[in-house]
Amino acid sequence: MRYRTLDPVRIIETAQRLEERVAERFPERGLRAVAAELVSLSRDLAKAAKELEAPIWWLRGVIVAAFVAGVAMFLFVGTILPLDRISGADDAVQSMQGIEATINTVILAVIGLLALIRTEERIKRKKVFRQLHGLRSLIHVIDMHQLTKDPATLSADFKPTSHSPARITDAADLARYLDYCSEMLSIAGKVAALFAQSVNDDVVVNAVNDIENLSSNLSRKIWQKITLIDDRRRPLPPRARADRAFPLPPDAPAR
Repeated sequence: MRYRTLDPVRIIETAQRLEERVAERFPERGLRAVAAELVSLSRDLAKAAKELEAPIWWLRGVIVAAFVAGVAMFLFVGTILPLDRISGADDAVQSMQGIEATINTVILAVIGLLALIRTEERIKRKKVFRQLHGLRSLIHVIDMHQLTKDPATLSADFKPTSHSPARITDAADLARYLDYCSEMLSIAGKVAALFAQSVNDDVVVNAVNDIENLSSNLSRKIWQKITLIDDRRRPLPPRARADRAFPLPPDAPAR
């Protein structure tokens, strides 16, 4: 069972190690503060997800009390209260009306009981949405930090303007920066999955899937940048270097 559930302690430890790595390599960058915020948020959300596993006992007590009170009321009306004094025993019309009213009352009571039972799910669902809202915002903050990290700036032909942001000019550092962003997005998705593990609700699972899809899509965009950086760093084969050194004229046949 160890590898069939997510361990929040391991997730927090992974986030802490990532924050230390970011601090060592980029101590002056804002990504360090974002990594620290991810650690703090992971602790808070892991605690919130653990608390949601426990039943809401006071609500279940209210439901049981309402059920017992309803059953006692029906028993009182049906067995103790002398209905033959209220209406004649031989009054068939009033008897049918009484039966119909009883059936309607039973149906409404069952519907009300089911609504009370689902109240616990709705309360937990709202708590999950409130927690996931902060996690979604942090994911977009991570995406903002990688937004200006463009592999095109590594080209010798790139000319920054006076309003250009501070760039990372080393290809290895830029690739590592983007890789840290991708790892942070992956950890954020795993933190969201803790709520799907704690609350067995279809709406919660769909909300968690949306968070994971968001982090996966942003991470895929980051890895496209990393691939471009790796292509720039990878040495060209001799034939490609020769073609680049002596390009063919436009009207020459392809070799």
